[in-house]
Amino acid sequence: MTTIKNFNLYSAKAALKKPIADSTHTLTEISFLVLRIQIQKGIVGESYLLSFQYSPQAIAGAIRDVGQLVLGEEVYNTVKVFEKINHANEYFGLEGVNRWAQAAFNIAMWDAWCKTLGQPIWKVLGASRTEVPIYGSGGWLSYSVEELIGEVSDYKARGFQAVKIKVGKPDWREDMERLRLVREAVGNDINIMMDANQGMDVPSALALARAARDLQITWFEEPINHADFQGFELLKNQAGVSLAMGEREYSSLPLRELLQRNAIDIWQPDILRLGGVEAWRDSAALAGSFNIPVLPHYYKDYDIPLLCTIPNGAGAESFDWIDPLIDHPLEIVNGVARPHNRPGWGFQFKDECLTEL
Repeated sequence: MTTIKNFNLYSAKAALKKPIADSTHTLTEISFLVLRIQIQKGIVGESYLLSFQYSPQAIAGAIRDVGQLVLGEEVYNTVKVFEKINHANEYFGLEGVNRWAQAAFNIAMWDAWCKTLGQPIWKVLGASRTEVPIYGSGGWLSYSVEELIGEVSDYKARGFQAVKIKVGKPDWREDMERLRLVREAVGNDINIMMDANQGMDVPSALALARAARDLQITWFEEPINHADFQGFELLKNQAGVSLAMGEREYSSLPLRELLQRNAIDIWQPDILRLGGVEAWRDSAALAGSFNIPVLPHYYKDYDIPLLCTIPNGAGAESFDWIDPLIDHPLEIVNGVARPHNRPGWGFQFKDECLTEL
């Protein structure tokens, strides 16, 4: 009896002392929506998405609408349900909040199905490894120099072998100075990546990339608007640094465009935007067919087990935001994470951290 009986939606928040900002957005809260589905065996499958302060009624409404399409389905019919939701949502569009809601149910269904099987998802899908490199992320533009250096130094003290900081100041020379100070703080044995969050134009991104070559920057993430394929092609040919992107994409079509232009070095899928497990793995396979490594966006607790199931998984991103809110945070030792051996995704949010919506 694996039929989906009902679902519940919750909110949760992580501590944030003050707003943080990148080149395009200011975040006033670190908040999440948590979905729980119940199947007739009494098993609960869970998923979560990072919502910040954006459109809370819109995404919650989309999840409830999608949920009506999922009730009564067998929990293992993830592909069937994905296509069913696609058909129903086509009129208003397959991107945006509809896709996030679709992914939330897909991820929760996989959790419940693997719990039914009594196995972690990475074993159900077939494993290629049991360890994944993971880097420390942050370096917000709103940080003072002291806050920036404190964060990257803390990552190094915790054993991380790589850190990523934000760039995209009005004058790229300010970014260059921050990068230089980070290199001085962490030394030459730590990889440094930079992320503009689409906040730069091609000339400034090219100038920063060229100036930062001596700092041995590992990759430049989202230097320009994600839809500027020609701009990515120009930067790939002239910047002299690896280009990473993917977190804003709702399908693999932009990846295909960039691959055909030889304009991408690293693919960064976001499992919620793409629509869930199958879409994430499909995009990774497409990247792999061009020998492009996969380093996903944000969701380490989902990405680590999935990266263990593909041959071109190169690493994952780490924020600590949900760690105090869940029962089994990932263990990270010397910049390496291992997937859980518990059934499903191997973790769930603590009840006391949830507010039902």
